Amino acid sequence: MSELTSQLFRRKPVVEMEAESGSETEQSELTRSIGLFQLTMFGVGATIGTGIFFVLSQAVPIAGPAVVFSFLIAAVVAGLTAVCYAELAGAVPVSGSSYSYAYATIGELPAMAVAGCLLLEYGVSAAAVAVGWSEYLNELLNNLFGFKIPEALSQAPEQGGIFNLPAVILIALCTLLLIRGASESAKVNTVMVLIKISILILFIVIGLFGWNSNNLADFAPLGVQGITAAAGIIFFSFIGIDAVSTAGEEVKDPHRNMPLAIMFALLIVTTLYILVSLVAVAAQPYTQFEGQEAGLAAILENVTGSTWPGTLLAAGAVISIFSVTLVVIYGQTRILFTMARDGMVPELFHRVNPRTRTPVPNTIIVAAVIALLAGLIPINFLAEMTSVGTLVAFAIVALAVIILRRREPDLPRPFKVPGYPVTPILAILGCLWIIKDLRIPTLVVFVIWTAVVLAWYFAYSRKHSHLGRHEHVGLIKDEPVV
Repeated sequence: MSELTSQLFRRKPVVEMEAESGSETEQSELTRSIGLFQLTMFGVGATIGTGIFFVLSQAVPIAGPAVVFSFLIAAVVAGLTAVCYAELAGAVPVSGSSYSYAYATIGELPAMAVAGCLLLEYGVSAAAVAVGWSEYLNELLNNLFGFKIPEALSQAPEQGGIFNLPAVILIALCTLLLIRGASESAKVNTVMVLIKISILILFIVIGLFGWNSNNLADFAPLGVQGITAAAGIIFFSFIGIDAVSTAGEEVKDPHRNMPLAIMFALLIVTTLYILVSLVAVAAQPYTQFEGQEAGLAAILENVTGSTWPGTLLAAGAVISIFSVTLVVIYGQTRILFTMARDGMVPELFHRVNPRTRTPVPNTIIVAAVIALLAGLIPINFLAEMTSVGTLVAFAIVALAVIILRRREPDLPRPFKVPGYPVTPILAILGCLWIIKDLRIPTLVVFVIWTAVVLAWYFAYSRKHSHLGRHEHVGLIKDEPVV
């Protein structure tokens, strides 16, 4: 029994992780091409879009105008976790995000459970955003050309359709870009994020002209429970914090740039989320949000009595929401890349094209699975499933800070969590507080998914673990493209 326990909780030293990834040398498996600004835009790109463009129609009917507090609660918990991510990202600058952090601090089995959370978090998030993207695409097509993609080809079966074709097309386009290279993807993402920020600022400015205090009268119709329940739905939109940490092996000067990018991204995202949600609930009665597609565009059209602001916002959303899907798929592939390097999943996911320096088979497989989810499952279920995975991963990161401080006190830490150990403890409690208000079916599906991941660990990963075999296979390259 003690031998089994030692296997399940064997830890991978940070020094070994850095040596395998080449993070401290010029021998990195992936190309270090992403600077601080582009990395910050990765965090913003993976975050803004999921929450504010889509989830208001899910969260406002539950919380009412008090959804502003839901965003604030989610931001506070995310902020407590962000400083934990910042410390670990600077101390352990490798790909793999909280999977790698758990492997270095808690052990192999818990790391596998965290990986399950991350795979759920990223895969389902990308699908959710792709589903919402098709709503804004239809809004844009209707305003510009007077037609929409038929419901049969733009809705999930549960919503009266057959297959969400636009969502699948979006995922295919992101996949093609990611295969070309991380640097190209980062540049395109930066342009799209700047467009996105400009569009949201435009919404705030124009939306203020529709401010009606009467819309704020019934501020919290379902009380505190409604506010916290909405916070749980919203929380998945803070996935961008984790997305930054998945780029650890492709960032220039990761010890410095990763903590800074996480903090800058959180500041930008939180400010825009709170301002946009406040303007939105003041400009439209909260009862009108339920089931509303392309909600921000509809609000601008009602405020101005014209279609051009809504058309412009829909166009901006169509262009910039591309970046959310792009970064989230990127994060998913880098987590699987790191897991394959450790022997947790087949080494096919660690195979890199020598010309583009990207994990091509990995990217194609991930995109195919996400495309199926986006084509067949409605957005409300996808959003809440992402939240539970994000919350559990965030809690593990906060716990990892405490454990790593005790086990490796001399490890270089360019950034340290302020208010330690109170801050990581509050982050853990905050995540658990939001989890308790998630719906029972969501938690049941999450438990089933975690059981499947752990079954995979005992059937495959425990036997193939490179740490258990005291070996490292190294980078696997595709044959050169002729």
